[in-house]
Amino acid sequence: MYKHRTKVKKITTACMLIILLFSQMCLTGCKGSEGGTGSNSGTKRTTITEFLMPEASGTEVYQSASGNIIMDASHVDNGYVMIKYTGAADKIQVQVTDPTGVRTPYPLEIGDYEVVNFVQGNGSYTLQVLEHISGNNYSIGLSKVIDVSLKDEFQPFLYPNQYSDYKADSSCLSKGVEISNESSDDIDYLTKVYHYVTENITYDEQFAANIPVNYIPNPDATMSSGKGICLDYASLTVAMLRSQGIPTKLEIGYSGDVYHAWVSVWTEETGWIDRVIQFNGDDWTLVDTTLGANKNNDEASLRQYVGDGSNYTLQFVY
Repeated sequence: MYKHRTKVKKITTACMLIILLFSQMCLTGCKGSEGGTGSNSGTKRTTITEFLMPEASGTEVYQSASGNIIMDASHVDNGYVMIKYTGAADKIQVQVTDPTGVRTPYPLEIGDYEVVNFVQGNGSYTLQVLEHISGNNYSIGLSKVIDVSLKDEFQPFLYPNQYSDYKADSSCLSKGVEISNESSDDIDYLTKVYHYVTENITYDEQFAANIPVNYIPNPDATMSSGKGICLDYASLTVAMLRSQGIPTKLEIGYSGDVYHAWVSVWTEETGWIDRVIQFNGDDWTLVDTTLGANKNNDEASLRQYVGDGSNYTLQFVY
C-alpha cells in the first residue's frame, strides 16, 4: 500500500483531473431550453435525504486469533465489508485480491470500522489484513475469502470508503442536498457539482509539494479549508455524487507513462462514461472518444491520443 501512496504524490503534480467531466457530460447529455441548465428545465430532480450508509450489523463476523481484527461481512450483497483494528501496530493495510487477480490496497485507520468495497462485481475476493512490524515488513493478521453476489452492479459505487469518507451528517452531503434541490435531473446535478467544486476549492500547491505518505482525503475538511490537492477534489466530488445515488468510480493508473487518475460516472441518460478527462499539468484535456464527437472538440486529435485505449493502464478502482 505504501508504494501506492508514494505514487499518489505524483498524481498531484501530473493530474488535478477530476471535475471537468461534469461540464463535458452536459455537452453530450443536456441541451436545456434557453435560460435552463438541465435537459428538462422546469422539472425537479428527486433529492435523496436518506443516505446509504455502511453498517457493521454483526450478522456475519470474522475475527483474528488475537481478537484485534474484526471483519464484518453482514452486507456483502451491498458491495462492502467493514474492518476494524484495535491492536498495537502503528500501521495497518488491507490487500484485496479481486476475481480478476488484481490486488488493491486500502488504508485502514486504527480503532474505527473502515469500508472495503468489492469493485469488480460478483466473484471470489481474498482479503488480507496486514499488521506493520518494522520497515517494510508486515504480518498477516487475518485472511479471509469472501464470495460476493451483489444486489446490482452499482452497489460498490454508492457507499463511502477511505478515499471518500463521509457520514450522514457530513457537510458535503448537506451541500449535495442543497444543490440537488436546485437541479432538474442527474446531469444538471453533475454540472452544478462541477461548478461548486471548481469555484470553491483552490489547488493547494504548498501541500502538494509536501504530502504525507499516508495521506487520506477528507471531503468535509476540503470544504472547510477551501483548498486541496487532486485526491481532495476527487474525494469531495465522489461524496456528493454517491450520496445522491449516482454511481461513481475513482480510478487510478497510467496514461502513457504519466501516473494520474480519472473518473467514471453512470447516469440513466448516459450509462457508464469511462476515462473521460485527464490533467496534463497545465490544462484540462478531454480524451474520451465517446465525447469526442461533439462539434466543440477536436475529434481527430482526441482519437489519435486515445487510439484503441492502450494509452490507459488501470491500476486501482475505488
